[in-house]
Amino acid sequence: MHHTCTCHSLDRARLAQVLDTWAAGDPMLAQLPARFAERPHLIAPVALFVPEADLATIRAVVAAVERLAQTTAWQKAALGTAPATARHATAARGVLMGYDFHLTERGPQLIEINTNAGGAMINAMIRAAQRACCPELAAKIAAETEQPPPTAALCAMFQTEWRRCRGNAPLTTIAIVDDDPGEQYLYPEFLLFCALLTEAGYRVAIADPTALTCADGRLWLRSDAGARVAIDLVYNRLTDFALEAPAHAAVRDAYLGDAAVVTPHPRAHALLADKRRLVTLSDDAALQALGVDGETRALLLAHVPTTVLVTPENAATLWAERRAFFFKPVAGYGSKAAYRGDKLTRRVWETVILPGTYVAQAYAAPAVRPVPEAENGGATKPFKFDIRAYAYDGEVLLFAARLYAGQTTNFRTLGGGFAPVFAV
Repeated sequence: MHHTCTCHSLDRARLAQVLDTWAAGDPMLAQLPARFAERPHLIAPVALFVPEADLATIRAVVAAVERLAQTTAWQKAALGTAPATARHATAARGVLMGYDFHLTERGPQLIEINTNAGGAMINAMIRAAQRACCPELAAKIAAETEQPPPTAALCAMFQTEWRRCRGNAPLTTIAIVDDDPGEQYLYPEFLLFCALLTEAGYRVAIADPTALTCADGRLWLRSDAGARVAIDLVYNRLTDFALEAPAHAAVRDAYLGDAAVVTPHPRAHALLADKRRLVTLSDDAALQALGVDGETRALLLAHVPTTVLVTPENAATLWAERRAFFFKPVAGYGSKAAYRGDKLTRRVWETVILPGTYVAQAYAAPAVRPVPEAENGGATKPFKFDIRAYAYDGEVLLFAARLYAGQTTNFRTLGGGFAPVFAV
């Protein structure tokens, strides 16, 4: 289907209308169209078709991993090497976990787990901006109109997270927090979440963590007028996963003191997104030691590529066999400081990987989708892609794809970017 549906399904005129609708009536949101225009490689022009059987497998893997992460044995093992902040117990599960898969002849392969996975709102939005450019897509778009929009599940997720921690107390104020948020590449998504949650009746702010203070048992945000606004829930987009940086002290104190619901949080990262968890998920003996049943072990071992921690003891072997591996820092994100083995230099091996804390993951090659260079078909260019499952509490809320050229996803190539996934 990827070879027969060689046309652009993204309707840019419709996308502009969708953005204008989100931006209407709010001066801050009025910048949405311009912010998207500044990021020409954020959204791919095509859709992805994925077999329903593969999506069902991904759902099963996500559910199995998150069930396992809630067990006492898993938590004891994972938190033993985690930062102190991760040992703080919280009822919050962590909103918008991201599970990234490559589609292979062996079925979907889980290559990474992320907290605060970016792109969910962008992908929810672009589903409404697709056109039926070919018969394969027409039926999918028609069926989509009969289902609740994915934004409904994203909004409900925050309310569910709040109730886990605060019961029936009212949720009033939400802060979307990141370092210098207006300069973040995914700032347009912050604006979309702001619009979604405001429409749902919450008071929402996008804030730098340095604008927050924790005092009197509450988390406070300084308003532009100088007044203090109490924050009930922090949607945490910081990549300081342990909240250890001095600039993040207010968020850390609010988390450790339960002055606000912080989600996702250091505990979620330690239990799921630290790359060392992939070592356990791909090791049958380790899973058996944790008491994991045979059916779950079989599922995980079939769909999590073998991953090992790089140590002085196995360094020589891994260097010799490096072409079969992908090397990632245990607390990495966004493909930063990650290296494909066949592109690895001796200098990087000796000065970056060996002194650092890295895992080596058996390389699972990504699938490829031809992307037409012109809107109405014609010559195509091959793009690699991965499938991201956005999940909350073990349930997949939305599937999306990221198309890219080169070694890793980077949103720098015309024709690449986020793309909607349709089941076939």
